[in-house]
Amino acid sequence: MITVPLDKKKHKRNLFDCGVDALNNHLCLMASQQSDKDNTRTFVLEDMQNPESIIGYYTLTMTTLDLSLLPQKLQKKHKNAQSGGLIARLAVDKKYAKQGFGEWLLIDALKKLLSASNTVAFPLVIVDAKAGAKQFYEKFGFVPFNDMPNKLFITIADVKASLKKSD
Repeated sequence: MITVPLDKKKHKRNLFDCGVDALNNHLCLMASQQSDKDNTRTFVLEDMQNPESIIGYYTLTMTTLDLSLLPQKLQKKHKNAQSGGLIARLAVDKKYAKQGFGEWLLIDALKKLLSASNTVAFPLVIVDAKAGAKQFYEKFGFVPFNDMPNKLFITIADVKASLKKSD
């Protein structure tokens, strides 16, 4: 399996349904526009039997850091950091749910962000967990920001360590 950049001429975005209107609408209406403006990048996992069909997708970008929301130890360590990688969206079509595609997409997104951090340093990967998704991210080592239970982070160092273990 590999992810490819969203191609609005090839991929049938209007057939994608993850059950969350905001995620469906983003894919259908905003993802290509935001990519064209160099604001985000959206990657899709195609159905190998039908490459126009999207199994799932994620959108990556950068975000500013509010260091005061981090645990004290990380505030100290990253006091000069100003940004982090952001998994802005991640979704799997309901037809493909509960088959491990969400996990696969998350790991792929983390690998891309880790690669980016080797070129343009940033200390954290951040995610805004949509309703019901918090436990999914926590299972992979993400922890909530102070006073923001649905905004989670993982350090690049932890991503490196996790990916090294899985190799």
